[in-house]
Amino acid sequence: MKKKIIIAVALFLTTEGYGQTILSLQQSKELASKNNMAIKNSALEIDAAQEVKKNAYTNYFPKVSATAFSMRAMDPLIKFNMPGGNLPVYDGNPANLATATEFAYFPGLNLQLLDKATVGLINITQPIFVGGKITNGNKLAQIGVEVKEQQHQLSQQETLLKTEQQYWQIVVLQEKEKTIAQYEALLNDVNKQVNDAYKSGLVIKNDVLKVQIKQSELKTNKSKLQSGKQLAIMQFCQTIGIAYDSALVLQEDLQNIQLPNAYYADLETALPNRMEYRLLEQSVKAARLQTKMKRGDYLPQVAVGAAGYYFSGLSPQNDATTNGLVYGTVSIPISDWWGGSHAIKEQKIKVQIAENNFNDTKGLLKLQMEKSWTDVNESYRQILMMEETVKQTDENLKVIQTSYNSGIVNLSDLLEAQALQTETADKLIEAKTQYHQAVSTYLQVTGTSREDKDKR
Repeated sequence: MKKKIIIAVALFLTTEGYGQTILSLQQSKELASKNNMAIKNSALEIDAAQEVKKNAYTNYFPKVSATAFSMRAMDPLIKFNMPGGNLPVYDGNPANLATATEFAYFPGLNLQLLDKATVGLINITQPIFVGGKITNGNKLAQIGVEVKEQQHQLSQQETLLKTEQQYWQIVVLQEKEKTIAQYEALLNDVNKQVNDAYKSGLVIKNDVLKVQIKQSELKTNKSKLQSGKQLAIMQFCQTIGIAYDSALVLQEDLQNIQLPNAYYADLETALPNRMEYRLLEQSVKAARLQTKMKRGDYLPQVAVGAAGYYFSGLSPQNDATTNGLVYGTVSIPISDWWGGSHAIKEQKIKVQIAENNFNDTKGLLKLQMEKSWTDVNESYRQILMMEETVKQTDENLKVIQTSYNSGIVNLSDLLEAQALQTETADKLIEAKTQYHQAVSTYLQVTGTSREDKDKR
């Protein structure tokens, strides 16, 4: 019978093991990079910016347009009727016209034109100089692509940071489940001892009730923990782009704690790696190019072109006419400079604003990195203090347990020592989690990869 039970339990555990999804931190980040919708959308924005760049490049080439027109009127648009008769023959002397003796008969003329017509026109224009707007427009389009690429990297960094934070939050809940299980085992052991003592008449009913109350409180806290873990897993699965899995288990634990110096990055070196820094640089470049574009609106514009046309329907015989021409144009805005100078000054002011924002934000980014480094060191100090506290509560529980077994202290002291040990163990778990999250934030704000730091 025992063998059958052992086999059944083994099969159950094996099935449970196969049913679990186990993810490491690196696997979770890879899934988030692949599946997260914010990252996917930012990648699509890069594609859109590439199309804008390609569209801007076409401005270097000639512009070709073609027009076709055909019509049929109910009545001819041009009608002309000349009656016939005898016309004097002109002998070259105007004085003889009035007394002409010879005449020629004219049968009359009835002319109707444009009852139907067909027109075709093709025009080719090649810009030679348009104030540098084509060149600067292409440079702006290139900056647009680079900005979208940097925003994509920033979106990735923010998503990976959120993934890490949620990952460690679930890890802390997994560790707390272990703490609760240990506390539950302690209470079950105490409950057995107290019940045995009560049956033997060594303790009163009140001691049994005290243990049962602690067990009820533990069940409540355990239920809250499981509900919180379930919600945290739902959110985590949404972030990394997988279906919700209630059996999801995260592989990392809180045992591997490296010193803060392992993650340190020099601020001056790290600053240019920040995507926010690079985006601000691009905003200054874009503002300067927009000033050049605005200045181009008020410079001469030169173009050459060629045109050809086809026309039929002008003569009664509907003979077709074709022709072609080449031309050049020069357009010089003169009066526009009156208002244009103010528009250019406006753009220069916007450049100054962009430069001021860039210089101000550089200081804020450095301050953010300094604060993140302070948070890393402070959270590590919290770990050291809580580890010392855990040692003290473990020792305190051993002493109280021995004293309780010897009848020196009462049950309330033992239950209080057990609860204190569990509470400090939970605080140590939270301190380690906060340290991992602080490290993740610091690496994100310094533009550093955790994998690169861990390899060191």
